[in-house]
Formats: sequence, structure tokens, C-alpha cells
Amino acid sequence: MSGPTAISGRSPRTTANVRRRRALPSALGTRVLVVEDELPIRQLLRRGLEAHGHQVFEAADTAGGIAQCAECDPDLVILDLGLPDRDGRELIAEVRVWSRVPILVLSGRAAASEKVSALDLGGSDYVVKPFHMQELLARVRALLRDRPRPREDAAVHRVGALELDVARHRVRLAGSAVKLSRKEFELLRVLMMHAGRVVTHKQLLGEIWGRGHENDVQYLRVYVAQLRHKLGDDPDRPRFIANEQGVGYRFIEADAG
Repeated sequence: MSGPTAISGRSPRTTANVRRRRALPSALGTRVLVVEDELPIRQLLRRGLEAHGHQVFEAADTAGGIAQCAECDPDLVILDLGLPDRDGRELIAEVRVWSRVPILVLSGRAAASEKVSALDLGGSDYVVKPFHMQELLARVRALLRDRPRPREDAAVHRVGALELDVARHRVRLAGSAVKLSRKEFELLRVLMMHAGRVVTHKQLLGEIWGRGHENDVQYLRVYVAQLRHKLGDDPDRPRFIANEQGVGYRFIEADAG
């Protein structure tokens, strides 16, 4: 009896740069971004991942993968290295500037030097093609189990001297109350919930102001400036809210830096 089928699949490269499916409700599973230029492999991974309850997003090149990382905020990235526009390692290096999302490299490059290079740049795991789907899914489960998790279930968020009490709608800094508007409170809550991770402009605008406001970046900047002022946070030397140029904002963890 034959064992699990190993997948390699080197078919002609697709001309599509980015292919994104409509997102399903988050309750249906974690978000997995597949960055792979071979259409048959993308389709295979989609089938296997969706069969295990994951939402799947796709990109066919490095630039598209970076854009999708910012847009869909995946819980895990599966990344090929031999992409048509730029080496996949460039995606690892760029995304690691602003995100700790687990990155599972799936590549035909089997040399130890390739593995070391990808892992040193910030890759979380490395699987060589041809691969067995069950092994890949086991690696996915392990990375998702160990990934950094947002503190969304906490009733009180504390980072350093700053405390945000969700239930009481109260903010204290070094024990003193800070009066915030409803939008300022929601902005701070979302940033603190994801402390240490970049939250994109689009995510903040969509979550706090709703659909139709995702492109109102200047509006968001005004509220961030007001929030910084009330927290006594210098944007040039921030203690709390760091600007990730052109991407979004990151709430600084207490042990950062």
C-alpha cells in the first residue's frame, strides 16, 4: 500500500500577481496566507487548509505577499522562496520589521545554507518540496499553537504604567485617570490588544469607524495625535504608540527596546 502522496509540482508560472478570496467570518478559523507562484500547489494547499477549517488568502509573488500581510493580517504565512519578482527571503525580512506572524517556508531549496538563511531572517519553520500534506498540516498546527496571541480576552490591558479597563471604560496612567473620547478609547483598546504588533491603517479605520472609512488615513492621524497628547507621548521618542511609516501603528510593549 502506497504512503501519502508527495507534492512537488513545477508547472508554468501563473501570470496573476495577487489572488485574494473573499474573507470568511473569523469564527470559521485562522487566516493563512499562501505565497506561492505555482497555481497547482496553491490550489492543493487551499484544499488541505480549508478542509481543516482555515481561511486561505493567496499571493503569487513577493510584492503581493507583503501587501497581503498588511491587508489581511494573517495568523500564519506559508511562503515559497523561488518567486518570480523577488526572492521570498525579502518578504521575511520586510515583514519582520513590523510583524511577528509565524512564517512557514515551503521551498524546493534543500541546501542547509538556504534553510539557515531563511530561518536567520525570521522564518519560523522550513519544509522542503516535495512534501507530504499531513506533515505540512502538523507543522501548521504547531506554529499556530505557539504563535503570539493578541490579548483580546482580557478585561483589563496593562502595558507599563498604562492601564485600560474595558468593562469600566476607564484609562489610568501611573495611577491618574486619563479622559478619552469614545473613539480615542477604542483606538487605544485595539492598539493595546495587539501590543507589539503593527495594526494597519485600514484595520484601525475599518474596526473603529466602520466600512467606507478604510482610506481616511488623515482622519486616523488626527485621532492618534490627540491620543498621544493625552498620554503625554512624544511621537519622536514614543513610549506607547510607534508609527510604522506607510503601514500603521504599533503599541510598544513594556519590555521593547
